[in-house]
Parts: sequence; C-alpha cells; structure tokens
Amino acid sequence: MSGPAQGSRGPRTLAVDLHVHTDASYDCEMSVEAVLARAAAVGLDAVAITDHDSVGSLPRAFDIAHEYGVRVVPGVEVSTADGHLLALGVDDPPTTGRPLPETARAVRESGGLAVVPHPFQTFRHGASRRAIRDVDAVEVYNAHTLTGFRNGQARRYARRRGFPGTGGSDAHRPALVGQAYTTVSVEADGGVTTDAILEGIRAGRTVARGTRTTARQYLRKYALNARLKTASFL
Repeated sequence: MSGPAQGSRGPRTLAVDLHVHTDASYDCEMSVEAVLARAAAVGLDAVAITDHDSVGSLPRAFDIAHEYGVRVVPGVEVSTADGHLLALGVDDPPTTGRPLPETARAVRESGGLAVVPHPFQTFRHGASRRAIRDVDAVEVYNAHTLTGFRNGQARRYARRRGFPGTGGSDAHRPALVGQAYTTVSVEADGGVTTDAILEGIRAGRTVARGTRTTARQYLRKYALNARLKTASFL
C-alpha cells in the first residue's frame, strides 16, 4: 500500500490502520499476533493498537512487530464523559470519565494525538458535536458501519471544521484489520516512525480509505460483544 519506494525523493505515503483492538479490550478476543499477521498480509505499513482503556497489549506488540515488518503506533480508546476518544502516541492510558475536551488536552500535552472515533454514533459511545473540542482529528471512515451515513456525516463535519480526517477499521477480528485505514504522507527519508505518522496527521496530510463491513460481519461483531460483556459480569 505504501509508495513511493524508499530512497526516492519527495514524500512517502504510508498506509496505517489507526483503530484496532486486541484481547486487552473487554469486547475482543484477537491476539496481537493475529493483528500483526493480518496487517502484514494486507500491506499495511503500521497499525495503531487502541484497546478500551488499556495498553496491556503494547509491550507484546512492540516486542514482536519487527517479525511482521509492521510499525505499532501506541494508543488507547479512552472512555470519556462525552464518548470515546482515540489517544494515539501515548504509552499510558489517560484517566477515564473526564470531559472529552479535558481528556484531549491531556493527550496533546503528553505529546499524543487526540482523534474522535465514530462521532455522532451515540449507541457506540460516539461524541456529539458540542463535545468535539481541542482535538487533532476526526475519524471520518470507520469500517464498522452498514450504510455509511454516519461516515459521510463525519466527513462533512471534519471538512467544515478544518479537522484532518482519518480512517480506521475498528477491527475486533483478524479479517477486518485494514478494512479501513489512513494514508499518511511523510518525508521519504524519515522512515516508518510513530512521530512521522502523528506529524503527518497533525498537518492534515491524510486520506481516509476503506470498505464497510457486511451485514454478516456487523451482526457477528455485536454477537461477540454481547457474549463477552455477559461473561465479564459473571
């Protein structure tokens, strides 16, 4: 997915799935190995592991990423008082339950990137318009959608407000890793680094790409969520 080849002049475009879960999330059973294997198979340059309020999978991911030739961007999907927030480039999970703008500022002050995932989708803990402040970017393509209506809404909102748009699969199963992703333009001689990726997003050098999940994939994901949530209360 990336290009031009290393060593060429001009910017290089990286393919990065910025929203992926592992078994460190309460609603996912996917291993780090499965994430990285699938990311390599579909040609991703990097993947952001963004578990729910946890960075438990990051040490393992960092240890083995070189075996797959895929860069791991550290992250977490934070539960704020106003909905979910992707904190990219952070090694420690931010405090949960705070207002989204306050959480976003804390992420930015720590050198991370604050991205609003699946905005306006309240049943998925998506933030409302009034809560989207002090953030760096908006996820305008989330693969876990049936109609694409909310993605279009997010894209128009980001364009009007001048936010960079990102794409992420929100994968909870291996087959969905890379189903949505972000192309990020970085300097050709900069390598595939977290800093280069985050800087490219901040600068708005992004394009969100992907395909929606099928009805079968959609229902399968929610069936898994229901089973795991029920198990967590037993």
